[in-house]
Amino acid sequence: MLRRVVIFASLPLIASCAAPLGQPNVRREQLDFYQVETTKPYDEVLAELEIAIAEHNFRITGHSRVGKVIRERGAKDFPEYDTVQFCNLTLAKTVLEITPHAIGYMPCNVVTYQFAGKTIIRTHLLPEDGDNPELNKFAATMNPQLKQIVDFAAEQ
Repeated sequence: MLRRVVIFASLPLIASCAAPLGQPNVRREQLDFYQVETTKPYDEVLAELEIAIAEHNFRITGHSRVGKVIRERGAKDFPEYDTVQFCNLTLAKTVLEITPHAIGYMPCNVVTYQFAGKTIIRTHLLPEDGDNPELNKFAATMNPQLKQIVDFAAEQ
């Protein structure tokens, strides 16, 4: 079973991590996440995720096996949690030439974890409705790729 969900982070949650009141130049923005659930075996999801990332001409720059490391430290039945970072230097150069503030979106990141008998695959999307039309246009071409990567990893 494949279920697609777009999650919107709430402003109170984001504000809880903000700087104290009175500090100038505090920037707040809404982050959108794209999430898919699957019953596909976890290791297959990770393998398919790596294939999808490569097929979209990205390179994996990091893979943190958080659940595995916690289990190795003694938490025997701790579930799987992974985060995979990936980047395409040509796209990175393009977006950084649009605005250096876009560095906060790099590298791209997909998380996978087990919850309630399912594997969750999730990525954050770039904002498409900000003050910078050129960045919005870039995001509108990038977000479908991120969704395709997640969808490919989840497909049965």
